[in-house]
Amino acid sequence: MKNIRSERLRFFRKKPIIITIVAIVALGLLSASALLFMNIYILSSTDDQIISFEEGEALKADCILVLGAGVRDDGSLSPMLHDRLKQGVALYFAGASDRLLMSGDHGRHDYDEVNAMKTYAVDNGVPSECVFMDHAGFSTYESIYRAKAIFQTKKIIIVTQEYHLPRALHIANAFGLEAYGVSADLRSYGGQTYLFLREIAARGKDFCISILKPKPTYLGDVIPISGDGNITNDHNKDYT
Repeated sequence: MKNIRSERLRFFRKKPIIITIVAIVALGLLSASALLFMNIYILSSTDDQIISFEEGEALKADCILVLGAGVRDDGSLSPMLHDRLKQGVALYFAGASDRLLMSGDHGRHDYDEVNAMKTYAVDNGVPSECVFMDHAGFSTYESIYRAKAIFQTKKIIIVTQEYHLPRALHIANAFGLEAYGVSADLRSYGGQTYLFLREIAARGKDFCISILKPKPTYLGDVIPISGDGNITNDHNKDYT
């Protein structure tokens, strides 16, 4: 009898631990299910907006929005960014739009995506006045928020790698933009498994953020995309 009572006491002492473990497992399963739903929704709801290069040629969009990616310490372009720019410039010359919007991270003096992006476009024949820079495109969400709020776009072509396009298009849809995506997958890239897994989490994050619509890090004066892109140039940089 004494042994039975001891066993019961041990069970009830362990009960809070068991309840905690069950709660953690249940929460984990709920979170995973929610993340799965968000990913499926984003992928399915934007599928028709991912178009071919040839379809993009006929759109006559307000701008071609090229999303930033890494630049090296010497300022040279990462392979992903190079291919986004190559595809964006090709769309420009194909007549998809007469404006390019380079949106990336220029939050520090020693790190500058957007000037490297504009330099590529100008060096490849795009007039400087047709190339706008968004120096505060610190994330996909902020790039698209600012494309509408600062640059006053309504119809855009987003250029990035295909794995990234559904999330970018979902954000654009949340802001009421008419948006299309053209893939910049011109080669194979390293770290694809990591990028795929990271993107699953990022879709969940931006699904929630697109509902809440917080303001970006910076806003500022309106710079209509129909104007002169040189207004976005740094004071110490002359592309003309």
